Amino acid sequence: MKAAITVIKEQIDHFYLIRRLSLYELKSQNKSNYLGMVWEFLNPLIQVLIYWFVFGSIRQRADIEIAPGIEVPFSYWLFGGFVLWTFFYQSTIQGSKSIYTRLRMLSKMNFPMSVIPNIALFSQFYIHIVILGIVVIIFQFAGFYLSIYFLQIFYFIFAAFCLMFSISLITSTLSTIIRDIHMFLNATLRMVLYLSPILWQVTILEDPLPTLMKLNPLYYLIEGYRSALFGLDWYFVEHWQYSLYFWGLVIVLFLFGSTIHVKFRRHFIDYL
Repeated sequence: MKAAITVIKEQIDHFYLIRRLSLYELKSQNKSNYLGMVWEFLNPLIQVLIYWFVFGSIRQRADIEIAPGIEVPFSYWLFGGFVLWTFFYQSTIQGSKSIYTRLRMLSKMNFPMSVIPNIALFSQFYIHIVILGIVVIIFQFAGFYLSIYFLQIFYFIFAAFCLMFSISLITSTLSTIIRDIHMFLNATLRMVLYLSPILWQVTILEDPLPTLMKLNPLYYLIEGYRSALFGLDWYFVEHWQYSLYFWGLVIVLFLFGSTIHVKFRRHFIDYL
């Protein structure tokens, strides 16, 4: 618990630094490209279009029933989940290698290492906000207008951020000690894409597989995003038991991540 309080305090005390460095990093990564930061938005959009072309055109998918008596085209259902997946995937990957790729810089600067994964996450957060805005505009033209339920999107963005930061604390620490962890995580996340309700509905499976699939915290976030975008209900209230499970899991991951991070960070420089 003491380690968790230390990490939280470091994020609050250095929040201004996190915002400035995340913007600087985002710009510096794309300064040599003619289109600059446009590529940060084009890459996930191109990936979405590829999945839409494969599953929505070549292999025509039927409309998806998102609630009793309510069906939506597969492409919009896909957009609703993929906008969160791109944020989660990129943030988790960048967060896992955030410390060991910056060890030389950290050896010359004086700020807590726990803010480094957050810098990587904030860099992806700016991209996510722009892509989410594009998806919202597309939904308006498709007739899925904003409703009061859209306000819960801010809750689910915060929930996603907490989950990704907790995971990044663990993976960035382990990846600094054992570099293979990052490669293993990359391969695992590609599998998680197909174990999440992004490209297909979990409800088509037979019990108890749907229940087991819901152990994946991404299920909670993706369904929450879709509830917000399609204006279905207050997902986190209607499924309050699932909300308790999600936050319980996040707290456990954060406590574990904070403990190992604080324990090993004084030795990180030894892996330079």
